[in-house]
Amino acid sequence: MSSLLQAQDSPIHAPEDKGALAKMVMTLMDHWQLSTEDQAALLGIAATNRATLSRYRKGEAIGSSRDQYERVGHLLGIHKNLRLLFPQNRDLAYCWMTTRNRAFDNLSPVQVVKEWGFAGLLMVRTYLDRARGS
Repeated sequence: MSSLLQAQDSPIHAPEDKGALAKMVMTLMDHWQLSTEDQAALLGIAATNRATLSRYRKGEAIGSSRDQYERVGHLLGIHKNLRLLFPQNRDLAYCWMTTRNRAFDNLSPVQVVKEWGFAGLLMVRTYLDRARGS
């Protein structure tokens, strides 16, 4: 998973890099044990768009919209923060996104993103950035 940490800071240009990024974020979603609906919500695509998730899982490039790239960047940033906040407890780092949190009115971070969309994703990322002191 160290490649997930490095990906956030590297520019992505080549199609194969974009495909690797897609696979990487889908692996992260698996580690977080998210439902298909939750995966779609975090990526900003329709919950019924399982075909896109399947293509990403196979390594097809993330859609060309700026929104999706920014979402992926924030998801990888969230992952990086969790790994740095809980370096000795990978299980906690992986279940954090689906665990209710008082900071989010007892919603899980995934629920925050589902309710607030991109703004919710930014709220979760900002919360973790602050928790880490960055």
